[in-house]
Amino acid sequence: MRLRGVRSSRNVEDRRRMSGGKAGGIGGVGLLVVLALGYFAGFDVTPLLQGQGGQAGAPREVTAEEERAAEFSSKVLATTEEVWSQVFQQKLGRPYTAPTMVLYSGVTQSPCGGASGATGPFYCPADRKAYLDTEFFATMARQLGAGGDFAAAYVIAHEVAHHVQNELGILPQVNRQRQAVGQAQANALTVRLELQADCFSGVWARAVEGLLEPGDMEEALNAARQIGDDTLQRRAGKVPQPHTFTHGTSEQRQRWFAIGFQTGDPNRCDTFAANQL
Repeated sequence: MRLRGVRSSRNVEDRRRMSGGKAGGIGGVGLLVVLALGYFAGFDVTPLLQGQGGQAGAPREVTAEEERAAEFSSKVLATTEEVWSQVFQQKLGRPYTAPTMVLYSGVTQSPCGGASGATGPFYCPADRKAYLDTEFFATMARQLGAGGDFAAAYVIAHEVAHHVQNELGILPQVNRQRQAVGQAQANALTVRLELQADCFSGVWARAVEGLLEPGDMEEALNAARQIGDDTLQRRAGKVPQPHTFTHGTSEQRQRWFAIGFQTGDPNRCDTFAANQL
């Protein structure tokens, strides 16, 4: 992805040099607490990475690799600000309020609960912030087989897409529906929410097509494949259990990202009206 000359976003909160990022680490159980406190929208790689993450009170140096990841993330965030500001103005006739991106290392805290590198990037609607451990990009490449700069950009765009859903009132509406049904139905609603975020990510990708380099789309589609619920469960040594899926299969994630990219139209991303995902 060609980002030379692209501005950096001012909507970045850097917690990486704070001792432990303000919170203790959590694993799979912590993620359940987060889900209970409020909708926690993000890349749940807990089945694969459970047990990883830093410890509170353990200061650490920010590596050169993380600094590059932070600069990259800030520029990608700036592109999402420009794209969604234009979409909101043209489609809705109103301004877009961009989210803040919190960069942290190891562990941090949010109004939605604590988080560690094991939970992956996430968006918390309570404070309208996207949370990103910059080491996750290295994890994507080394452990998930989803390397490449545009794969990382897709992750950021996906979390921003949850903010777009929050701005549109979709996120709180779905959360209310989830609270009124059983777990299997709640999971099914969450899958539709996540696939819509993938589609919105595709809309963003279409709008920044001029910044793409050969192979970038393949990187994004590969990332979508590698973080499908079925693929993550298999990699964790489990037999995929569709009723437990919360993000969609690899095929579904790729397909909805492609729909967004091919159409460039957020109105084509209504996964809740789709008979077949």
